[in-house]
Amino acid sequence: MQVGLKLALLFSAMVAITPSRVIAGEALQVVYPPDGHQTTATQIFLIGSAPAQGQVTVNGKGIKRSSTGNFAPSFPLAVGENIFTLQHGSQTLMLKVTRTAAATAPTTLGFIPDSLEPQVDLALAPYEPLCFKAKATPNAQVSVILGNQVVVPLQALASTVNLPPNSAVLTQNNQPIPQDSPGQYTGCTVFSEVGTLGKPIFQATTKDGQVVDMPGAGTVEILDPSWLSVIEVISEQGVARTGPSTDYSRLTPLPKGTQARVTGKSGEWLRLDYGGWIKAKETLLVPSGRLPHALIRSVRSRQVPGWTELVFPLELPVPIRVDQGDRTFTLTLYNTTAQTDVIAIHDDPILRRLDWQQTAPGQVDYRFQLKSNRQWGYKLRYEGTSLILSLRHPPREAGLSQVKILLDPGHGSPNDLGARGPTGTPEKDVTLVISRLVKAELEKRGATVLMTREGDQDLYPQDRVDIINAQEPTVAISLHYNALPDQGNAEQTQGVGAFWYHAQSHDLANFLHRQLVDKLGRPDYGVFWNNLALTRPTVAPAVLMELGFMIHPTEFEWITDPKAQQTLAVNLAKAIAAWFTQPTTDPDTSVP
Repeated sequence: MQVGLKLALLFSAMVAITPSRVIAGEALQVVYPPDGHQTTATQIFLIGSAPAQGQVTVNGKGIKRSSTGNFAPSFPLAVGENIFTLQHGSQTLMLKVTRTAAATAPTTLGFIPDSLEPQVDLALAPYEPLCFKAKATPNAQVSVILGNQVVVPLQALASTVNLPPNSAVLTQNNQPIPQDSPGQYTGCTVFSEVGTLGKPIFQATTKDGQVVDMPGAGTVEILDPSWLSVIEVISEQGVARTGPSTDYSRLTPLPKGTQARVTGKSGEWLRLDYGGWIKAKETLLVPSGRLPHALIRSVRSRQVPGWTELVFPLELPVPIRVDQGDRTFTLTLYNTTAQTDVIAIHDDPILRRLDWQQTAPGQVDYRFQLKSNRQWGYKLRYEGTSLILSLRHPPREAGLSQVKILLDPGHGSPNDLGARGPTGTPEKDVTLVISRLVKAELEKRGATVLMTREGDQDLYPQDRVDIINAQEPTVAISLHYNALPDQGNAEQTQGVGAFWYHAQSHDLANFLHRQLVDKLGRPDYGVFWNNLALTRPTVAPAVLMELGFMIHPTEFEWITDPKAQQTLAVNLAKAIAAWFTQPTTDPDTSVP
């Protein structure tokens, strides 16, 4: 699971996995939350353990524990400081957890500075809506002064709707939250004249004539459509998003060399003419007034060991998008006009045919009809101005003898413990144990197995992705054990989960998840589409498996039981092997 959903604990003590099941120690301990923890959640769980004999109380009330002494009760949180006193026999622990709340409207005339939007420099097109937001004294008249003394009145909002974070779906708490919004103001306008308008001045006025001004943080500029700058992507894979921050969803990465016009700016982010946003540091200004628009004519295929390459000759590198279906692969070229009359695709292990259509001015879709309902990976790059799409061939033989499997033991150093169980056992230790066991079982079945780490190593998620891209395994499987955001219920949440991102990985995630749930009789946490670093590689089907919840009192005991670990490893290896034997090609379209 992504780092933000793990228990971010910085305790130095670590409990190693011993040959026998990990059980509670001699002392009462709480491994999460740490004393002084701050959260916006309305509840918190306390993860810890104590000797099995005797009772553990929290604020004087007994709590439920596992047979070995583990506990994970949840408690509501009031806004402000919450004190929890835990007792077991003569031992006492005290924890302070602070629930923070959104800033309230000021009681005296004025603004909350951090509420003024825009908060960064903006550059917009003429007639593009420019919106302002502020939190100010309720019942005031609020406006914004900008440019040549243009006054934009802001309207008070009676209520707003807050969307919880994406992680809320993992605790089934992702519904919109209506709330009263005293002191919330918003308003929009448009500007037609090109030029720099400066910083907005927010102004609040009372009925008796008192006035308070506060300058905004960002400068506003209206761009000249006839003089838009052109950028080139300098990262190997430029990260494109739906909006100007990392809160927005990812789009298909832009290969190095991609060119596009800049139609807007928001702080460090640039909006490109096809609609995606990219950080300015991933680009370079192109000293040319040439409109980044390309023609495309003929398309051809060629085969290299293990791959079919499709060559799209273009006048210049343009933005792209990829969409995968069950038996289709669609490549969209933006800022492109087709003059395609000839396509050369010869007898191929994976391609049935290629269709194309100019779906909109400046947008061409190339749709590949595939011979199989399973896709094995793809790569995209520019060679000069030609786009090279590489589609991977399936393994040459059934079974695992021609298969290279990459296992990624999650987390992996004292600086990256992952989640911690009630006794303090870190996730990084258990993922390494299970990965070694699965590796041995896969090798017995003839597979070549790689691991991203063999011991305690500091590997960032991108380091692991780089290993996958360099090794080009047949499949990549990241092995983890789970935790929850603070809002979750640790006592009532357990089970096996699977995570995928690209359509080529969906079947693998579903199959492994179902096999483990059915064969092991484990609870079913679910299968999730999730934008995780270890599910984003395209070179091979890549999934992330959450094999159980470290923070669940009894599931943790199963997780750390050596016999259960061996059974899990055998069944996971069997499931991987079985997936490779599933029929994926229609009899009438198969290639010997």
